[in-house]
Amino acid sequence: MKSRLVTRREFLAANVAAGMTLFAVSARAAGISELYAGLKSDEFFAGPLKEEAKVVDQKVFTEGPAAASDGRIFFTNASAAKILIWNPQTRELSTFRENSGEANGLLFDHSGRLLACEGKAGRVTRTDLKTGEITVLVDQFEGHPLGAPNDLTIDARGRVYFTSRLPNDDPKTQNVNSVYRIGPNGRVTRILHEPDIHMPNGVEVSPDGHTLYLIESDGRENRNRCIFAYDLNEGMATNARRIIDFSPGRGGDGLCVDAEGNLYVAAGLHKTRGTSETLDTKPGVHVISPNGKLLAYLATPIDTLTNCTFGGEDRKTLYITCGDLLLSVRTQRPGPKKIAP
Repeated sequence: MKSRLVTRREFLAANVAAGMTLFAVSARAAGISELYAGLKSDEFFAGPLKEEAKVVDQKVFTEGPAAASDGRIFFTNASAAKILIWNPQTRELSTFRENSGEANGLLFDHSGRLLACEGKAGRVTRTDLKTGEITVLVDQFEGHPLGAPNDLTIDARGRVYFTSRLPNDDPKTQNVNSVYRIGPNGRVTRILHEPDIHMPNGVEVSPDGHTLYLIESDGRENRNRCIFAYDLNEGMATNARRIIDFSPGRGGDGLCVDAEGNLYVAAGLHKTRGTSETLDTKPGVHVISPNGKLLAYLATPIDTLTNCTFGGEDRKTLYITCGDLLLSVRTQRPGPKKIAP
C-alpha cells in the first residue's frame, strides 16, 4: 500500500473548516471553543500530516494504536473485530487477528506482550507474540461480568490500568462504569467507579508515574466530557481534579503523553451525531499541559478521530487512528522511552 502526504489544500481546508465551525459556535457557547486562539502548534508538530494506510472492509472503525519494539504499529478495526498491523518499513498492512472480541485499546507490556481491551467479549487479554498464546487477564469483578473494556495503560512497575464502561448503573446485573488496576501478580482492583465518574474512556499514566489521567466522554446532557487527573499512590487514584473541560463539544477519546508529560488527546467532531455534543471541540489532536492548558492543535481530515501513540526509532512519530485511516505526523518532542523487556 502506498502512503501519501495530505496535500496542503486538504490540510488548509480541514483547518479552515474547523475555524468556520469555531466561528459559528463561539457566539453561543464559551469554554473549549475559546482556547484555540494563539496556539504555537509548530512547537509541537513538525508536520506534515501523512496518510500511512487506509483500511478497506465492510465496516471500519479504527482504534487503539500501539507501537511494537520492532517499529510495527498494531491497531484495531473494532467494527470488524480485527487487529491489524502496519509495517512502516515494508509499507504493508496485514491482519494479526480476526474474531478479536471487538478489541479496542491495545498496549504492549514491558515484556513485549500485546494487551487488548476486548469490548464485546468483556475481557482484557494478553498475547505472547512469539507463541501466539492468549491469556485472559480479567473478565469479571466480584462475581459480575465487566462492561466493555475500552482503553488501557501501564506504569513502570507493570501495573495495568484499564477503563470499562456501558450505560449501565445496576450492579446486580453488571459492573458499573469503572477504572480497574491489574497488579503484576494478577490481582484486580477497582480504583474508580460510577457515580464518581460517568463514561471513562482513554487512560494514561504520566512519565514519572505520579499521575493518572482519565478522559470522560459521555455524550448525554449534563455529563462529564473532560479530563480528570489523579494522584497515584501505590496504584490508587486520589485527589481528583478536572484539568480541562471539552463541554459542550465532544470530549476526548484516546490519549498518549510525550516525554515531558504533555498530553496528546484525540477529540472533536466534524459533524454532530445525535447526542448533546456540539461542534465546539475542533476535530484533531489537542496537546494539553499536565495542568490543563491547551498548547497546540493539529486538525485531522476525517471523522471519527479516536486515538494516538508515539512510535518510530526516535519516538518522535505520532500515529493516529482516524475513521478508516492510520495517519502519522512527526513531532518536536519524543514520547517516553520504552521499558526494555
